[in-house]
This record gives sequence, structure tokens and C-alpha cells, in this order.
Amino acid sequence: MQNLFDPAILFFVFGVLAGLVKSNLEIPPQISRFLALYLLMALGLKGGFALAESGLTLEVASSLTCAIGLALMVPAIGYQVLRRFVAPFDALAVAATYGSVSAVTFITAVQYLETHGLAFGGHMAAAMALMESPAIIMAVVLANTLRKQALVPGAVVLGTSGAALAVGGPKGGGISLGKILHESFTDGAQLLLLGAMGVGILSGDAGHTAMQPFVGDLFKGLLAFFLLDMGLLAARNIPEARGKSPLILAYAVVGPIVHAALALGLGLLAGLSAGNTSLLMVLAASASYIAVPAVLRYAVPEASPSLYFGMSLGITFPLNILLGIPVYVAAAHAVLAP
Repeated sequence: MQNLFDPAILFFVFGVLAGLVKSNLEIPPQISRFLALYLLMALGLKGGFALAESGLTLEVASSLTCAIGLALMVPAIGYQVLRRFVAPFDALAVAATYGSVSAVTFITAVQYLETHGLAFGGHMAAAMALMESPAIIMAVVLANTLRKQALVPGAVVLGTSGAALAVGGPKGGGISLGKILHESFTDGAQLLLLGAMGVGILSGDAGHTAMQPFVGDLFKGLLAFFLLDMGLLAARNIPEARGKSPLILAYAVVGPIVHAALALGLGLLAGLSAGNTSLLMVLAASASYIAVPAVLRYAVPEASPSLYFGMSLGITFPLNILLGIPVYVAAAHAVLAP
């Protein structure tokens, strides 16, 4: 419960309440974009400074390996489960959304660990960057495979409504994997995160001292401002999940818990610290509501955006911010050494 009284979390709750009562309170898109870029830049710098101090260690290599493993396992398992309840294109879209990560959830978890004086490695920011793209690539490859199967005589792929889709035309003729790869690895937000991490590594202690007001003093306040905006956005997307099957909506709650448990098991097997495993659990339990939905809208137009976007932002994101983060951190520290 202590997490709920953190100022940043309280601003998120306030944003949700303001959105639910249909207030006209809003953060201009340009300011919201600036806040997101600031948080990624600050996170990258923090990670770089920490890596400059610790260097490349077995813990770093093990953490990044676990992150890549989770980025491949979560969407693959998710698709096999979800395809039993919804149409294949919807199943792969939801699996990709939950197989990728939420940067805001991760940043909030980092702040939670720092507030409670719990140690973690700055390299986990790199783990977040590595976990963003594999699910997108898997979704595009699988979508193109489903379209080819639908062109085979007797093979029918059903859409969300249950009606047969007309595939193979301009909209369903397949998306260039090369284009998806290029956009995934040159995305501005991800590049900023990695670039800032590189600056932090190169500048070391001197850079840390110079940038302390930027990455330290300002961080908490701007995170609270951004979470206010996220609360407003989450509240306005809750209706998107209405009318969907209770079984698929249950995935928005149960899926993250299972993914976090999988991350805890990997952390235990790899001998990771409790702090790094906590962040790995948060990443595994989070769902993308920016990068993946943006790609899926044109890469997999057969899927329903209201389903995967409404689930990730309307259900999973608030649950992780309010309850998930402290639970994952407590579980990791109960099982693993600090």
C-alpha cells in the first residue's frame, strides 16, 4: 500500500479519476512527447553512468541473455494460448503487445527501487531496449505466414467478427520485414535511450556530476507529470475493453503475472540479483501501448486495435503501476539475494 502514496503514483491515480469523470484536463501532445523523451534520455544516462562504474560483468551478460529469452518466449507462448480464444490475427497482435515492453512501467519501477534504496544494475535499461523489437518481428512474420496460408485453396482465416477476410490484396499482401526491422531499430525513442546510455558510459563520473541536476533532481517531478498524462490516457481507453470476451480480458490480468513468474524463474536459474530480477519481472509483465500498436495498425490491419490497445493501456498498465510493481519487487527480494 505504501506505493500508492508515492506522489508520482498519486498523480497517476488523479489522472485516472479525472479521465473517468470526463474532465477536460489534458496535457498538450507536444509536452507529453517532451516528457517521454526526457525520461528515456535520463534513464539512458543513468544506465550509462552505472555501466561505466561497474563495467561488463557476468551479471550484465546473464541479465541481457534472460531479457532476450523472455522477448522470444512470451509472445510465442502467448500466441499459442490466445489463438484458442480469438481469431489468429487478433491472437498474434495481443501476443506481440504483451511480448514487448512498456518504457513508462519500467521507469516507474526504477524510481520505486531508488526510492526504497534497493540496488539494481543500470544495464537493465539496455535489457528494456533489447526486449522491444523481437515481438514485433515475430508478429509480422506470423501475419505474413497466415496470409499465405489463406491463399491456399480451402484455407480460411477468420477476422474478429468471424467473417472471412479478403487477404492478398493491397492491405493484406504482406509487409516488408526489412522495413519493420529498420523502423524497429531506428525508432527515435529507442535510439535516444541507447545514445544517452553511450554518452553516460563515455563521460563516466565527470558526466554524472555534471548531469546530476538533470537526471536526479528533475526526474521525480517530471515522472509525476508524465504519469498524470498516462492516467488520463488510461482512463479514456478503459471503454475500449468493454464488450470483449471475459476470457481474453482475463489474459490482461493473468498473463502479466505468468510472464513475471517466468522471469523470476529465469532470474533464479541465472543467479541474478533481486534488483535486476525485479526489473526483469516488470519488463516481462508489461505490455507495449506505443511502439507495437503503432506498427500493428498498418502491419496487421486484420487485427482489432481496440482489443490489443484497450487491454494493454486500459487494464494491464494501471494494474502494473498501482499493484504489480511492488508485488514483483517483493517477490524477487523474497526469493533472491539482494
